[in-house]
Amino acid sequence: MLKAELRRIMRERKRLFTQQQLDEQSLAVITRLQQHPRFLQAHTVLLYHSLPDEVNTHSLLQPSSLHPQPSSLHPQPSTFNHPPSTLLLPHVISDSDMELRRYTVPDDLRRGAFGIMEPCGELFTDYERIDLIVVPGMAFDAEGHRLGRGRGYYDRLLARVPNNIYKIGLCFPFQLVDHVPTDENDISMDEVLS
Repeated sequence: MLKAELRRIMRERKRLFTQQQLDEQSLAVITRLQQHPRFLQAHTVLLYHSLPDEVNTHSLLQPSSLHPQPSSLHPQPSTFNHPPSTLLLPHVISDSDMELRRYTVPDDLRRGAFGIMEPCGELFTDYERIDLIVVPGMAFDAEGHRLGRGRGYYDRLLARVPNNIYKIGLCFPFQLVDHVPTDENDISMDEVLS
C-alpha cells in the first residue's frame, strides 16, 4: 500500500469518531505516557501541541501538570523527575524545517503554520540534552515505523538529533496497522503507545 492511500484510510477512520470519543481515547494514551519510566525519569522532553485529530497532549502543557504541588502523603521517589523540568515544542520556520523552543506556560503559545499552536519561548539547540521525544503520526506499525502527514518535518528534525534519544510515537488504537511503507528518510520510533 502506498503512503498516500494509507493516509486516506486513516483520515476516514478518524471521521468515524466524535471529538469526545477521540479525547477519551487520548486520555488513556496520555495516562500510559505519564506512567512510562522513560517519561518519569526524563529531564528534557520534546513533546507536540496536538491538533484535534491527534492524541491530545494539551493536559501535559497545563500549569498544574508542569508544576504540581508537593504532597507529603505521596512523595515522589527521588530518582524520578516528574514532570520533566524542561518541555520543548517544535516551531515551523519554513516549508521544510522546524526548530525547537522551550515551553513554560500557555502564554508561550501562538498560532503558527497550519493553524498549530507553537511556542515562542527560548530557542533550544542543545539536542544532546533531550531525554525523550514524543511524536504524533497518522499511522504506526509494530516495528515502530511511522507515517506522518507527508511533509517530512519530523523526519528532518529527528535526523538532526542524536540517534540514541528514545522516541515514543503516540496514536489512537485504530492507527496501528500491520505495515507502514517506509523509505530511506523515514525514522522509526523505539516504542509506540496507543
